[in-house]
Amino acid sequence: MLIDQHNRVVNYLRVSVTERCNFRCQYCMPEKPFSWVPQENLLSYEDMFEFIKVSIDEGITKIRLTGGEPLLRAGLPNFIKMISDYSPTIDLALTTNAFLLEDVAQELKDAGLKRLNISLDSLKPEVAHHIAQKDVLKKVLRGIDKAQEIGLGIKINCVPLEDINDGEIVDLLEHCKNKGYEIRFIEYMENSHANVKSGLNSAQIQKIISQKYNITKGERVGASPSQDYFLDDGYKFGIIEPHLDDFCSDCNRLRITAEGYLIPCLYFEDALSIADAIKAKDIKKAAEILKLVLKNKPEKNKWNSEEGSDRAFYETGG
Repeated sequence: MLIDQHNRVVNYLRVSVTERCNFRCQYCMPEKPFSWVPQENLLSYEDMFEFIKVSIDEGITKIRLTGGEPLLRAGLPNFIKMISDYSPTIDLALTTNAFLLEDVAQELKDAGLKRLNISLDSLKPEVAHHIAQKDVLKKVLRGIDKAQEIGLGIKINCVPLEDINDGEIVDLLEHCKNKGYEIRFIEYMENSHANVKSGLNSAQIQKIISQKYNITKGERVGASPSQDYFLDDGYKFGIIEPHLDDFCSDCNRLRITAEGYLIPCLYFEDALSIADAIKAKDIKKAAEILKLVLKNKPEKNKWNSEEGSDRAFYETGG
């Protein structure tokens, strides 16, 4: 079992398989051209799997594959199968923009994937185009429908942005409610790579929804960063408030980048690399680094809401 110095059980690993993305979302990585990390600098799936095996053996029970956009990296279903075969009971999920999902959803599920978190910031083609800087909405919606059709679990993530998609909050909530999956609104996270004036905070989001619906605040459940809210008919939606640290006391997450940097907190600049140890097949050393990163995991996030972050979220998968 992995327990940090603040007596928190850490059982959740987020694995970024690539920093590359086929969108240029305004709140994440809008500028082009973009300088990618060379492919040879990335951990191979085989090397990643060696570390994942160590992590599972030490107590990791939940893995989320992220990016960038993870579906851009070739061979992802085989990687998912490697993990699923090693630990069939692992809670294995994927974060995606769903642009490429329609054609691979069945293959992902057959490989052992259980759930998806999907970005959907607008139901209007022109707004979705403005945010992603390409025509994406039709393919994204087809991908989501396909995933639901084959029985993959779905949660929708939306970043409400001032004067861009803030008029669609209720429409997006109702769309997800009618489709039968949960939506989570994420407060915009200031960072030096974005090109956004500002986003809506939790109070603003609640105010907009409450103009049409009665909403009730739920109890925070476990280590989830999402604060749950309920409509009168029982439908649940969430709001993620990254500027607060009230969920830090139960944080159960570590992150590893595609280059092999192990990160104890999304808003914590320090990281240690397991790349050399894993490539050298030094499993003992990799386990030692894992324990050291766990020891360095801060009690609370170090988010600075005024200055934002210099870390690119497409490197860590959010």
